[in-house]
Amino acid sequence: MDNDRSAVNPLPPVVAALFLVIIGIEIVLQLGERGIIGGAGAVGWRLAAIQSHAFSGAVLDWMVANNHWPPAQLARFVTYPFVHASFTHALFAGVILLAMGKMVGEAFGQIATLAIFVVSGIGGALAYALILDDPQPLIGGFPPVYGLIGAFTWLLARSLARIGANQSRAFTLIAVLMGIQLLFGVFFETQNDWVADLGGFAAGFGLCFVVSPAGWARLRGRGRGRGRGE
Repeated sequence: MDNDRSAVNPLPPVVAALFLVIIGIEIVLQLGERGIIGGAGAVGWRLAAIQSHAFSGAVLDWMVANNHWPPAQLARFVTYPFVHASFTHALFAGVILLAMGKMVGEAFGQIATLAIFVVSGIGGALAYALILDDPQPLIGGFPPVYGLIGAFTWLLARSLARIGANQSRAFTLIAVLMGIQLLFGVFFETQNDWVADLGGFAAGFGLCFVVSPAGWARLRGRGRGRGRGE
């Protein structure tokens, strides 16, 4: 019966798993920095994680120039979102992941949500490397999380379109977030990773045209049409 149902819908398992991985890694790094686990060498675990898992535009430039694509270096496209600069950095990314991931997961399903997370992370890294020439490594879950914000924006734009409202209102959230980041950039010395965030947002928004239920239906329809035409 409906009365027996929980008043709060559970998180999609894929979102909970991503959150636990992000926070779990950060907890291990925090314990190491405090000397609780790992001994004296654990103090350098975060730096070692950044060196081995962060995304580097310089490394991508080298791979393109040499047409050499080592798997360990390509893996950085999907590993950098799980390494953060601090507990606060990881916590903020995790909280937004839970909020956006829940809404996107309920609308699109778990596989599509995971695809948005991964592709948005890759898109953010590519934007960071191609638009900027920044030697700083890219770390943190914000680019793929912004991809989930892009997916949420897509859902909101579709809802506004169905009622005949102005779809540009759906972009209020990303405009506010980008405005806050630019404002911080004026008063404080910040990194250029907002470019990766915006790239992640664009990738997440664009991917929704494919991974949404309607998008899959259109692709299947086109495939059947080509099959009949052959």
